[in-house]
Formats: sequence, structure tokens, C-alpha cells
Amino acid sequence: MDPVIIVGAGPVGLTLALALARQEVPSVVLDEGPGKDEPRPARTVVLREDTAALLERLAGVPLTKAGSHWAGWRSMRRKQVMREITFDDTEPAPLHIAQHVLTGALRQALAGERLVKLAVDNRLDAVEQEPSGVTAHTRGPKGTWWRGSYLVGCDGPRSTVRKLLDIRFPGRTAVERHAVAALRTELPWPDQALLHRAPPWRTSGPSAGEVTGRPLPDGVWRLDWLLPPGKDLVTPELLLTRIRETLAGWTEGPTPPYELLDTGVHTVHHRLARRWRVGRVFLAGDAAHLLGALGTQGLDEGLRDADNLAWKLASAWHHGPHEALLDSYQAERRAVVAARLRAADQALPLVRGGAGLRAVVPGSARGHDSLLTDGHLGRGVLGAPGAYADSPLAPRHIESEVDVDTSPGAPVTDVRVTAEDGSSVRLRDRLGRGALLVVLVAPGTGVWERKHWVTAGVMPRLAAAVTALPHPAELLVAESYPGAAAHTVLLVRPDGHLVTALSGVRPADLYAAAEATLGGPAKTEATAGSR
Repeated sequence: MDPVIIVGAGPVGLTLALALARQEVPSVVLDEGPGKDEPRPARTVVLREDTAALLERLAGVPLTKAGSHWAGWRSMRRKQVMREITFDDTEPAPLHIAQHVLTGALRQALAGERLVKLAVDNRLDAVEQEPSGVTAHTRGPKGTWWRGSYLVGCDGPRSTVRKLLDIRFPGRTAVERHAVAALRTELPWPDQALLHRAPPWRTSGPSAGEVTGRPLPDGVWRLDWLLPPGKDLVTPELLLTRIRETLAGWTEGPTPPYELLDTGVHTVHHRLARRWRVGRVFLAGDAAHLLGALGTQGLDEGLRDADNLAWKLASAWHHGPHEALLDSYQAERRAVVAARLRAADQALPLVRGGAGLRAVVPGSARGHDSLLTDGHLGRGVLGAPGAYADSPLAPRHIESEVDVDTSPGAPVTDVRVTAEDGSSVRLRDRLGRGALLVVLVAPGTGVWERKHWVTAGVMPRLAAAVTALPHPAELLVAESYPGAAAHTVLLVRPDGHLVTALSGVRPADLYAAAEATLGGPAKTEATAGSR
């Protein structure tokens, strides 16, 4: 069968290629550039702990040394500290990393991957599809025709794939603008990110409102200043003034020594593609959505797109296309991003409008701080990973379903489990392999070797039920899971979202839930690609 064609070699496209390779699906990544990104220290990304773990799992290398896990978070208003957060095991720190460093790590991982072909200097200019596959044409020094089973546009805000498919991309332009600088200096809060609103040294103009400082490795900081609405030019003189007064204000003295490494202007747009699938062609990442106001991180959502789509494409590639399963990508991911965009658009007038916030949130400054902190740290409606509670893949009317602390459709908690080979691993380590995960909660099994309990109690019956499922599945055992009683059985999707929790071993219910997760009973292949 032909490989999956991925258009775009940014973090989302490279992540999707690696995710498909882990599930034994070949791909061709079309890169319009030379295969190497220009170093831009001021262009950075912030990743939640779980998306950073996804990248580390796929790349096979830790990213901690390449980026910065913050020690804490500090919010200030004028001279007052509004909130301080210390990151630990119960409050994992996000990862802050330069985008070119992240992309370089992903490219390096792809270099040794036999199932991925990276085609540089290939700019897409045509896409044709029929029921059996997709044909793409590229121009450039190495331009040619490419044949694929599916095609995914991960080619950014100006997506050629989206334009060739004539998909509308409505939304709002320039929701926020920030002046950005990357510099090496010493600040009073080592390894601690800072959001400072209405700093006391800013007395001129409406742009006095907000500055963010986020550390990177080797004493480098990224500073962002919120700019007033409009298109006023950010001159070098203006930016240098901002740098000097901000550093002097934070150190409460003369401007400390600093080395300016990079500058830029970051403009945030809010847009959402009308369709994310047309036949055998899909959109992901910035090609499908743009968001980022109030500190929300757009790349986080793009990586979740790749994680969601990879196992569905892998299932179609290995077992034949299942239209309901492929359709669920748009239904699930577009709904989550749309909800986040609505939340940001509703919060913007409150946070930026002053009086409006006081009318809605008691204690306007603290309410304001709470919203912004959620966005910057990936929490709450502005930042937490979305759940697929209304997914078309959600099973209906499972009689033995019970409640646990994770709602159906939400990401599972990363508990320690015993794998089939007897090894003790994190649940997250078993994700992304294309298999469903069946987790039995069995207190006490951790003190015994696997050979003593694998043939005892409910295990033989559960193992037989797992073998009979309509999709490859792996049986795991956990000592405990938040909110789950003994002998609870969890069914988990390959991307780590909970399908259901069952009371005991119920083979018929487990099979029905697994079948629903795959989109219901498979239809004939004749309907594939007919959209």
C-alpha cells in the first residue's frame, strides 16, 4: 500500500511521521525548504507536560536539556506578587524550548527511521485524489509526482493543501500583538517564568499593560511585551527602550548587562478551518486552526491533532478504511479547538477591557491573573487538554460502565502498570503503538511476580476477552487508578483517552466498547474515499 503523504516539515508534520512509523505505516514528508531551520531564539514554544512526553517518546531522546522546565511561575501586578506556583510531581512544569531546536531533534529522530522519507526542496502545487489514493505534484529542484494512500496538510497558516481544497478559514486577524526579544542576562528569579501586569515603571501610553519573561537554557530569556491594538511599527529604538526599562525595573537598579540574541513581532490570529477532511486529505496544526491569545499555545493543539490522527490512519492503512473512524478526527479535534477559541474570545474582553472584568469576576486583578495563568500554564478552559466526551466513537448504553476520576473521553492518568512481559512501566509508555489498552485494576498484584497471578482469578477470562477484541489490544495490570475500585477494567484508546471503565470482566461489554471505538461495525471498502 502507498505511504501517507505529509505536506510540511514543521513540528506537527514531523511528529505525525514519527507517530505513523511507530505503528509501521510508511510516510513521505514534503518539505519545501532545504531541510534545516534557521536558528531563531525568539521563536519558542511552550508544551504541556504530556505533549512534551509524547515528543520524547516518539523521538527517543529527552528534551529536558534542550529546553527549560521552569522551577516556578510568578504573577505580579504593579509591585504586588499576585500568585506564586512551584512546580513538582503534583504540578508538572511545562517545557519551554526554541522551535528550531525542537524541529532539529525531530529531524534527527527521522534520519534513522526506515519508514519515513524526507523530501526537501519540494513545494506542493497540485493534489488529485480518487477512491484508491492520492496523487500530489511538487515543484522545485526535486519536484515530481508522489503517490500516497492519504495526504495530511501540516503546512502552516498559509496552507497550500487547504487552498487547493478550497476550504474556508474564517476567524479574527491580529487578536493580539507582542514585541519579542531573546536575550542572555541574569534576573532575580532564576528558572522561574514571570507575568507582570501594569509594571510601575511604565507610565507612557496604553502599551504599559503586560510583559512576560520565560527562561530558556544557558541564561537565555524570552521577553514578550503586549502591544496596543493597531499596526504601529515596532522600531529597534522602541524595543531597546522596552528591554532596558524592563530589566532595570525587575532588578530595581540600573539596567544589568545583557546580550541581545534575536527580536521579532508575534501576531496572534484566531482562525478555524471549516473542514478538516476531504476524502483522503486531512488538515492538521496551523493549517487547520490558529490560536494563541492570552498565553494559549497553538503547537500543543497541533501535536494533539497528530496524535489523534495517527492511530486512525494506521488502522485504515493496516485494516482497510473505516469512514466513521476517519471522520471522527474532524469531529473530535475541531470541537476541542473550537471550544478553546470560544473560551479565549469570551475571556479577551474581560481581561483586556478592565471594567468588564470587574463586573463579572469578584476581585478583578485576581480573576484576571487566574485566566492568564491558566492560558500560560495549560490549565482550565484556556489550556487544559480537551476531552472527547461527545465523540462519535463513544460507546452507548454499556450496562456495566462505572465512574472513575477520569471522565470518558478525557486523557487517562499516567499510573504505573505491569505489562504482559512482566515489566513495570508507566501507562503513558504503552501509548502510540496502535493498540487499544485494557487495564485491570488489581490491588496487591505488585507484591507478587507476574507468573503467580497471571493465571489466577479473573485474569484468564479477561485475557481471552482481550484476545477476541476486533482490534489489536494489550492487557495491562495496575495496582490502583484514581477513583477505581478493585477489578475495574479500563479501556483506553491508542492516544491515551479513556473509552470506558467497566465493573469487572464483562467480555460482551468490552467488545461492544472496543467496536464503538473503531467507529462501529466496519463497512465495505467500496465506500472508502467516496467523500
